[in-house]
Amino acid sequence: MTSGKDGLVIVDKPGGMTSHDVVARIRRLAGTRRVGHAGTLDPMATGVLVVGVEKATRLLGYLALTEKQYDATIRLGQSTSTDDAEGELTGGASAAGLTPQALAEAVQRLTGEIEQVPPAVSAIKVDGQRAYKLTRAGAAPDLKPRPVTVHEFTVTAIRPAEGGLLDVDATVRCSSGTYIRALARDLGDNLGTGGHLTRLRRTRVGGYGLEGARTLEQLAERFEVLPLAQAASAAFPRRDLSADEARRLAHGGRLAPEGHHEHPTAAYAPDGSLVALLTEQHGQARPLVVFSGS
Repeated sequence: MTSGKDGLVIVDKPGGMTSHDVVARIRRLAGTRRVGHAGTLDPMATGVLVVGVEKATRLLGYLALTEKQYDATIRLGQSTSTDDAEGELTGGASAAGLTPQALAEAVQRLTGEIEQVPPAVSAIKVDGQRAYKLTRAGAAPDLKPRPVTVHEFTVTAIRPAEGGLLDVDATVRCSSGTYIRALARDLGDNLGTGGHLTRLRRTRVGGYGLEGARTLEQLAERFEVLPLAQAASAAFPRRDLSADEARRLAHGGRLAPEGHHEHPTAAYAPDGSLVALLTEQHGQARPLVVFSGS
């Protein structure tokens, strides 16, 4: 960790704050407005929020596309207007008679490559406007299903609650763009009980986990960032360059590929500094974003 400005801050976001609230706090602590985050967490949610400062903001668009992991609690027996505990109750049916086998089968149907309709109260843009704004204005949009991948959906505990409700704790590992609120909603729909999310904690974004996260209180006492070169190595495959290759890339040149087709590669100069993020296409490696000299 360093007190220099260029780098990532892995924040353990508290409940009750928007992701934008966290960015505003980091701007004050870092003394710069060039701050952003890699993937929104709803106000109710807690856990890993990856924040970029100065040059590291140029990593964020690529970090937002990485795999994410969550611990969640889903309440079966009630549906809400927002698919989480922040919304108004809209219906439901008793979940008291659900069997573990029925639950397991419903979870299995929501695992793997699935088509998911985002929540109506979400930041998805429809004709240039956010879905949540349209919904709150009484013009809820007809959102289309989107392909997402749920790599893991593991039930870790089941607890009966009063009124025929059932609380289900689960761990979810998924692709970017997956809404855990929508998983809760769809699980309840599949079981015929209704369902919504009552707790969400993000435990990992790509290579960054809770073990490296710090609270806002800790950051206020001692503000440090994960340096740019170290931050990139935690998230992307590494490619070490010769001095000549580093100079070529710094000026937007191309290199021979190394076989990394699925993910960007972090390219490093001989002195260990981050030169660029690379992508491999059409038989060559080209820079997505150049950091050296930027």
